[in-house]
Amino acid sequence: MKVAIIHYWLVGMRGGERVLEELLHLYPDADIFTHVADPARLSDLINGRPITESFIARLPGARKHYQKYLALMPRALEELDLTGYDLVISSESGPAKGVIVPPGAAHVCYTHTPMRYIWDHYGAYSRQLGRIGRMYFSHLAHRLRIWDVSTAARVDRFVANSNFVASRIQRYYNRGADVVHPPVDLDAYQLAQPPRTREHYLFVSELVPYKRADLVIEAFRGQDRKLLVVGDGSHWAELEKTLPPNVTLLGRVPFEDLPGLYQSAQALVFPAEEDFGIVPVEAMACGTPVLAYGRGGARDSVLDARTGLFFDSQTPEAIRDAVSRFEASEAGTFDPEDIAAHAAGFGADRFRREFAEVADQALAAVRR
Repeated sequence: MKVAIIHYWLVGMRGGERVLEELLHLYPDADIFTHVADPARLSDLINGRPITESFIARLPGARKHYQKYLALMPRALEELDLTGYDLVISSESGPAKGVIVPPGAAHVCYTHTPMRYIWDHYGAYSRQLGRIGRMYFSHLAHRLRIWDVSTAARVDRFVANSNFVASRIQRYYNRGADVVHPPVDLDAYQLAQPPRTREHYLFVSELVPYKRADLVIEAFRGQDRKLLVVGDGSHWAELEKTLPPNVTLLGRVPFEDLPGLYQSAQALVFPAEEDFGIVPVEAMACGTPVLAYGRGGARDSVLDARTGLFFDSQTPEAIRDAVSRFEASEAGTFDPEDIAAHAAGFGADRFRREFAEVADQALAAVRR
C-alpha cells in the first residue's frame, strides 16, 4: 500500500510535527508532501522520508515568509501529483486537505484545527493589521473560506484531535469527525522518583497574545506565590515591562529540563482556549494538577476535581479563585499517581491503534 502524508509546512518541531512522526511510525514507507520544508529544523525521522515541496518553496523567501504566500497555497495543493497512492492522509492546520486524490484512494484528514485565522480567530487576526492589511485579508479570507468548505467534500473521513475541534468541523464543514487525541511522549514525562518538593506554579506556552500569559501573570501579581513562565514569543517584551517580583520569565528551556519543572510544580495554569493542548497532558503525566480554562480541548484531557480544576472565564480574578479553590482542596483531592495514570491514556500506542482503525475503515469503504 502506497501512503502519502500531506502536512501544511515543515519549519519546526511542534505538536503537529509530533503527530506526523507517529504517522510515520504507523506508515514507515509513507512519502511526505508539504508547502515548504526546512530540514535543519526537523527530526531525523521526518528527514528520513522523501519530502516533496509544492511550488511555494520555490518562491522568494518562502522558507521564512511562507505564510505570506497563503493565497497561492490552494492552487499549490491541487498541483501535487498523488497518482498511484492508496491512502492519502492530510495533516490540517494550515491548508493541506485540498489535494486532488486519485480514484480508488482513501483520503483521511487529521484535523489539528480548521484554519483559525479565517474562522473563529478571524477578528483577532484582522485587528492586528493596518487598514490596507485588513482590506487585503478580508478579501483573501473570504476566498479561502469558500475554498476550505468546498474542499471538505474531497475528504472521505475527518479525524479531529478533540471534541472541541470535531464541533468546529461540524460547524464549518457540516461533516462529522472521529476523535483521536494526539500522542504524548509518556517516556519523557513521568512521576519523579523520589517525589520532588512542589514549590511553584507553572505556565508553559509560546508567548503570543491568544495563549493569555498576561492573565496568569496578572493573577499572581501581589500574591505570596511563585510563578514560573516557560516560553518565548512576540509577547515577551510586553510582559517583561511590568513583571511582578514573584514571577520569573524563564524563556525557552531545554527539552530535558521541562519534566523537572512539571514535577516540582504545585499546578500548571492553562488559560488558553486550545484545540487540544498537549501541555496539560505532559503536566498530568508528571502527576501535576492542571488549572484550566473550561473551554476547548482541555475538556477532553482534564478531569474536574480529580486531575485539576476548571475556571469559567479568562480573567485574573477567575484564575486567582481557581488557585484558592485548589489550595483549599489539594490535600484531600489530587493524587499524583492517579493523575499520572489518567495521562497514561494519551500515549503513542493508543494514537496509532485508533488512527489505524479509522484509516482501515476509510480504505474499506472506498474499495467496496
